[in-house]
Amino acid sequence: MGLRMAIGHNRTGKVIMKILFHQYGSICEPDIISVFESSGLQVVREDTEVAQKSIPAQQRIRLLSDYLFGDNFSFVFSINFFPYISDICERFQIPYVCLSVDCPVLELFSESVKNKWNRIFLFDYTQYLRIAPANPDCVFYLPLATNVGRWDSVISSMTPDENRKYTSDISFVGSLYTEKSPLSSQMLPPRLAGYVDGAVEAQLQVYGYNFLEEIITPELTKQFKKIFPDYRNLTSIYAGTDAYTAANYYLAMRAAELERIRTLQALSHNFYVDVYTRSSCRDLTSVPNLRFKGGVSTLTEMPKVFHCSKINLNITIKSIQSGLSLRVWDVLGCGGFLLSNYQTEIPEYFEIDKDLVCYESIGDLKEKTAYYLAHDDIRMEIAHNGYEKVKAQHTWAHRISAMMQTVLATLS
Repeated sequence: MGLRMAIGHNRTGKVIMKILFHQYGSICEPDIISVFESSGLQVVREDTEVAQKSIPAQQRIRLLSDYLFGDNFSFVFSINFFPYISDICERFQIPYVCLSVDCPVLELFSESVKNKWNRIFLFDYTQYLRIAPANPDCVFYLPLATNVGRWDSVISSMTPDENRKYTSDISFVGSLYTEKSPLSSQMLPPRLAGYVDGAVEAQLQVYGYNFLEEIITPELTKQFKKIFPDYRNLTSIYAGTDAYTAANYYLAMRAAELERIRTLQALSHNFYVDVYTRSSCRDLTSVPNLRFKGGVSTLTEMPKVFHCSKINLNITIKSIQSGLSLRVWDVLGCGGFLLSNYQTEIPEYFEIDKDLVCYESIGDLKEKTAYYLAHDDIRMEIAHNGYEKVKAQHTWAHRISAMMQTVLATLS
């Protein structure tokens, strides 16, 4: 069933659903809005937070409540889960539909997750298994996707100069986590530093399984809270989050930083690598064969990099335990060849070595990089296969159609 049928129209084609879309500046918002509107929904955008990031809580509540008092909406929608939106929708008895595109998301441990008017969709199945028991009738699994039509439009308009500019053997686009890892800039007591370093080093040796939370002790979280005054906490939660926070906001961020830096260093011993990042590159500036290109615009430059690179490298942060990050879908949707770390959900959607290629160690990565750089025909066939599969099965139109069918089924 397509989205147009799922949401419903009357015989004259008149729209029968109006939604309030809360925007805060997520890169996914334009694509989701486009799907909603092209399918006949009327979208009212509540976008105050895009320009005003520090809106007081009471003002946020009043703003959203005024919208709901002033009009009839079929549901409220947002990218990621906002407890205050959930609570307001619960009072108004209007569905709150949200699609999580990030992991970790501490707000998913809020008591607000239990609200019966929620319809929460999570892209990481491991995350889904953890959160769903808190509200099993209102939490669902839904993988991410991409906008192939948008990428096709950008890529088809490329000039010869742009093709030359963005062509590379290997490219990496994304954060190096040097600015996101609290542990990279904080001096720890020797004993604690030794424990943290050992845990991170052990995790970096394992692909496809995150065990960091399992080794977090109460003593470690107690020390973290003393050292980091802004240690993330929620005031209203249904489950303890100390270990989750320590593992995913501290250790996993440090692991991501080290893994990305070391992976790029290892590849640079044998290959030229173009790095597109806005992160600090201070630990890599003296590394030969790494070429730093700065950041790229997500909507206008990133697809050109993906399409023109012989190999696109994906390194998934450890806090995404089983799911596929946006990077996977976007690279394939741009017709790029993807060489990614292994994630357990990849075989659910793609045939490895036919639609994309996975590596399971740095040595494996280097061997596969050399092989696919030397075999243009095989590499290009895999990139084509991945593109065709995403275009046929994994666009945002596919995902929003499935989401709406689930929402409507649970409300009928």
